[in-house]
Amino acid sequence: MEDHRELGRFLRTRRARVTPESAGLRGGSRRRVPGLRREELAQLAGISVEYYQRLEQGRATRPSEEVLNALAEVLGLDAVEREHLRVLARPVRRRTEQAEPAGPARPELRRLLRLMSVPALVINDRFDVLALNPAAERIFLPAAGGSASGVNLARFLFLSPESRDFYVEWDQVAAETVGQLRVAAGRHPGDAELSALIRELHGGSDAFRRSWAGGDVGVRTHGVKSFRHPSLGTLTFGYENFDLAGDSRQRLVALAPVGSSEAVFGAAAVARNGGIRHTGAP
Repeated sequence: MEDHRELGRFLRTRRARVTPESAGLRGGSRRRVPGLRREELAQLAGISVEYYQRLEQGRATRPSEEVLNALAEVLGLDAVEREHLRVLARPVRRRTEQAEPAGPARPELRRLLRLMSVPALVINDRFDVLALNPAAERIFLPAAGGSASGVNLARFLFLSPESRDFYVEWDQVAAETVGQLRVAAGRHPGDAELSALIRELHGGSDAFRRSWAGGDVGVRTHGVKSFRHPSLGTLTFGYENFDLAGDSRQRLVALAPVGSSEAVFGAAAVARNGGIRHTGAP
C-alpha cells in the first residue's frame, strides 16, 4: 500500500458517506457525487480547497494535528477511523519490513489455552491461527479441512465455499475481517506477507474486492457469533478479543458458549479432552 495514496482513498470513501443535510448543507437532486463535495468538506474543516485536493491526491504530506482533527469532526469518524487517519497521515519511513513470523504462541499462552475450559485460540493480525485448544479445534477444524497447520481464517472465509455455511453471520464476519485487515495494512505497510494475502483475497473473491473498495476500518473487541457445525448443529458463542502484551500483533480470542451450546462445550466436557494443539508457521 502506498501510504499517501491510501490516505486519499480513505478520505474519499469517508467523504462519500456524509450527506450534505447531516453537515448542515442543502442537498438537492442535481448533485453529481455522493456525499460532500471537496470544496464543501474543505470549507467545513476550515482549510483551503487546494490543500484538501492535494491531500486526496497524495501530494500533501504530514498534515497537522489540527487539520486531522477538523477533518475527523466533519467526516464523523469514530475512534478506530480517527486512529487509522493518523496512521495514514504519519506513515513509517519507507523500508522493506520483514513479515513477523507467524510461528507458535509463546509457551505461557499455550499453557493458558490448555487450562481454559472454553474454546480459545491465538491469532495474529493477518488472521493466521497460531495455537488453539481442543474445544476450539472441535469448532474450527472440521470446517477448515481437519488440520490446524497453515490455517488462515481470512483465507478460509473468502476463498473456501464452505465458509458461507460455517459462519451464520457471514456478511457481518466478512465486513469486520476486511476492516481489521485494512487497519493492519495501515499500521504495517511493509509487511510483505500481509500484502500478499490482501492481493490473494482481492484476486480470488468478488466479495472481498467490493468490501475493500468501501474503505471501512474496524477492530473487533467482543460480540456474539454463530457457527453451523457439520455434526453439532448451530453453535452460538459470545466472544472476547484480548490484545497480548509483548506482541501487539497477536491476540487471544475466547468464546463463551451461549444457550444450548453450553451443553456441548461445558467445562467438564472440555476438561476431559485435555491437551492443546500447537501449530507451526503457515
